[in-house]
Amino acid sequence: MDIHLRDLRYFVAVAEGLSFTRAAEKLYISQPAVSKQVRALEQQLGFPLFERHAGRIALTRRGQGLLDEATKLLDSWRDSYDTVRAIGEPSVITIGMHTAVGRGLNAALHQAFAASGKQLVLRIVPWTDPTAGLLDGTSQAAILWLPVTAPGLESRIVRQEPRYVAVPTGHHLAVRESVTRAELQGESFIALPAVAGDLRRFWLAEAEANQPVRVGMEANSPDEVFEAVAAGSGVAFVAEDNRSLYSRPGVEFVLVDDVAPAELALVWRADDTTLPIQEMLDLITDSRP
Repeated sequence: MDIHLRDLRYFVAVAEGLSFTRAAEKLYISQPAVSKQVRALEQQLGFPLFERHAGRIALTRRGQGLLDEATKLLDSWRDSYDTVRAIGEPSVITIGMHTAVGRGLNAALHQAFAASGKQLVLRIVPWTDPTAGLLDGTSQAAILWLPVTAPGLESRIVRQEPRYVAVPTGHHLAVRESVTRAELQGESFIALPAVAGDLRRFWLAEAEANQPVRVGMEANSPDEVFEAVAAGSGVAFVAEDNRSLYSRPGVEFVLVDDVAPAELALVWRADDTTLPIQEMLDLITDSRP
């Protein structure tokens, strides 16, 4: 049975405070997302971890047993990761991301690290992990769209880009050069999974909406988003330079005038002293088209 460390981390956060709400605040994700992941863990294990009563929860005997073991396992993983990381400067650096980034970043980073004798691995991580592998140690750095609100991380913005809306060809807004957020208010949006939390809200432009946003469906990958747009299932926000990466028949892109720009950032663990952060920032900056 394969259990993700992320699922154990969610369970421990709930079990320690006996509150899904407080766990969600601690993990910087939505409360429904925490509940969903814990339910999925219980289904995978084959037994309940919590007794759920009106207004409160309590650990089952098996839940208490798992809390003890999961806490030791997570502590052991952190110690093991720190031990291995301290052995020496890594020859392989893994960078996580949620979407392809293009913009010359991939080629510039690969060439620079190859010249210094290091191997660079770029990995696409689902939106269900808002940190793209940073918190569970499967990525050493990440190139992500902000916001990233998990604790213990640092970030530096490397690009700011206007946001566009992707609409199906034939949509009444497809012929426009630009639109406002208010003109999109009645549209059905393709949303990131609820577990993406603040990132989901940003890519729905909830901060600029004057009423609740209508979500038509959730998508688990960028390709799924734009295939859904092409099929007429809804519209979706996209960063300016991502238009060329995800261009396809049946999709048009229209500038949205009055929403905050998208911010692309290099993100890393604050306690990681082994990464050549400034070198990576310089490379990303120098690769601007």
